[in-house]
Amino acid sequence: MDAPEFRTIIEPFRIHSVEPLRMTTPEQRRAAVRSAGYNLFQVHAQDVIVDLLTDSGTGAMSRDQWAALQHGDESYAGSPSYFIFRDAVRELFPFEHVIPTHQGRAAERILFSVLGGAGKVVPNNTHFDTTRANVEYTGALALDLVCGAALDAISTYAFKGDMDLEALEALLQERGDDVPLVMMTITNNSGGGQPVSLANLHAVRDICDRHGKPLFLDACRFAENAWFIREYEPGHADREVPDIVREIAGLADGMTMSAKKDPMGNIGGWLAMDDDDLARRCRDLLVLTEGFPTYGGLAGRDLEALAQGLREVVHHDYLRYRIRSTAYLGESLRDAGIPVVTPIGGHAVYIDARAMLPGIPPLQYPGQSLAVALYEAGGVRTCEIGTAMFGRQPDGSEVPAARDLVRLAIPRRTYTQSHMDYVIEACRHVAAHADRLTGYRIVEEPPTLRHFTAVFEPVA
Repeated sequence: MDAPEFRTIIEPFRIHSVEPLRMTTPEQRRAAVRSAGYNLFQVHAQDVIVDLLTDSGTGAMSRDQWAALQHGDESYAGSPSYFIFRDAVRELFPFEHVIPTHQGRAAERILFSVLGGAGKVVPNNTHFDTTRANVEYTGALALDLVCGAALDAISTYAFKGDMDLEALEALLQERGDDVPLVMMTITNNSGGGQPVSLANLHAVRDICDRHGKPLFLDACRFAENAWFIREYEPGHADREVPDIVREIAGLADGMTMSAKKDPMGNIGGWLAMDDDDLARRCRDLLVLTEGFPTYGGLAGRDLEALAQGLREVVHHDYLRYRIRSTAYLGESLRDAGIPVVTPIGGHAVYIDARAMLPGIPPLQYPGQSLAVALYEAGGVRTCEIGTAMFGRQPDGSEVPAARDLVRLAIPRRTYTQSHMDYVIEACRHVAAHADRLTGYRIVEEPPTLRHFTAVFEPVA
């Protein structure tokens, strides 16, 4: 008998323990979001039914990760847990210096505190929020140079996270002395969770070599990016994901990592590089602000859980399930007539709020309006990726972001298909009543990363 081919891709795991959800009513949710200043970051987690605010640190650890916690050694200096962690990182990213941090933004802060500064320019395919904020905090300019296809929400180009090579070349010719490093974010979170091709990474590496610039990766979704390369880039279909990851790493001089994403951790990150002098300067800041170099703000048990997570995330069965389940949500919304960024990304589905709510101008935050409506309708918490997040400029002025998106980020190994079917119903309900939604204004905001704590109110 021939081997059967099944269309259904099941979760490559069984549920070992469960966490109860509190089922709320629309009236309770309206009251909760109003008391939170219409900011979903300020809504209490127990008031959320399906939490798609972020995939950062919100996933479920495996049986073997929980077992690894028990193996953690909490020695202040020289813990064996550090060396287990370091070796797991180097198995995929063979950099000489691996510096643990408590999460990714700490790695960014250390790196840009050393290499940033007034008058500097840091190019990236697209900076995410904390990356941009840490660059700008030093007085440097965070410049996005994503390829043109990324600006077309419905383009089917498979690698819309690619760098605009001509723009990068022009920048380095005109202002090369001001550029301390080039960064590439894989996958491109702010751009719709879109991957970067190996061909583009090789081309960026060639440009950096010609101009004598180091290339760093913001690599927190590296495994998902490698899977897309395997699936869609010619010549890589038969390769193992760890092999693709090692080729990606070999093109870079260093990396920042939020280990709360693909490394399957609830906390953690690292900064890695080959440059001895840069590593020394970064470790000096690490000791000042994070901790000793062999723990860097983490417990030994966290380091061991991350080491195990790095082994699990490159399994093909897991990645096939992860990417396909995200596509299931995105394709269902698209088929319902809801405008989403395509191709569907690896960790999230992005609704084009500006297209869905054309009557709300960008400076009235259509993404925020849609996100609040989804929460009120179904208790689904999402995240605005648009003018509320990126519209404020370093000089205090405000301009519309390139796009106003709402991100539905799916925590790893956490929700089932029935949860996603519920999310689809909530989105369809809101879409059917989209003409009733109103814009928002900000009535209180901090000077940086305002979307985390700003207070909003509806526009009358």
